[in-house]
Amino acid sequence: MAISEAARRNHDELFPDRESTLAQTDPELIERFDNFAFDEVLADSNLDIRTRLMVQLAAMIASQAVAEFRVMAGAALTAGLAAVELKEIVYQAVPYVGMAKVFDFLHATNDVLTERGLPLPLPSKSATTPATRLERGLAVQKQIVGGERVDAMYAAAPEDEKHVQRYLSANCFTRQTAAIMATGIFPLSVTPAALGRVSARLSSGNLPSLSSSMSAPSRSRLDNLSDYRNLCGNCRRCQDGRLAGHIGDRSV
Repeated sequence: MAISEAARRNHDELFPDRESTLAQTDPELIERFDNFAFDEVLADSNLDIRTRLMVQLAAMIASQAVAEFRVMAGAALTAGLAAVELKEIVYQAVPYVGMAKVFDFLHATNDVLTERGLPLPLPSKSATTPATRLERGLAVQKQIVGGERVDAMYAAAPEDEKHVQRYLSANCFTRQTAAIMATGIFPLSVTPAALGRVSARLSSGNLPSLSSSMSAPSRSRLDNLSDYRNLCGNCRRCQDGRLAGHIGDRSV
């Protein structure tokens, strides 16, 4: 079985004049993988190349695939992703997966940018300050999720957990990375929190093409999102998904 012309063309768009060493040691696997990843999957996807690569990079952070992230970060820059966009993905991953899991990816990103001759640090593009990020994040969260639902989440949270809601609003809602990080948290585990964020973005139109690119099981779980009781045992706070991130006493 030969690698298709479409697979070669799409591969070379990311990796011009480069052939994987695995093509020499594991040709059968690479033929099958390249035809699948660079031909079949892309034929069924509506994502443009930049969006697709941003989603892949976010998923690699969640999956802790730092070696492949380094390779694909370079490919993304070759395909036209801006350096600041690459950094944005890494920065925004911190509130989702934690600094400990992002640490190696930050260094890998810096290595890739330095190898490209880009000076660090990059110019700041922040549009918020510590004093304004909660207010602005909450506004975006309400626009995406719905004001009444967000207010209900805050109202349902016990006093000693309200800070979690503030952390969510202030750190996890930015327009530039909402779609990207929503998909990035899927490989970790499909929790009500993950499903809730993606569902909110789908319903608001912020993920118009990602839904068509999801696997059948993922779409099925989204279709069942309204019944949180199926996801979260006997936890009363999760029965309507009001407390983001809380999954009671059994995982999905």
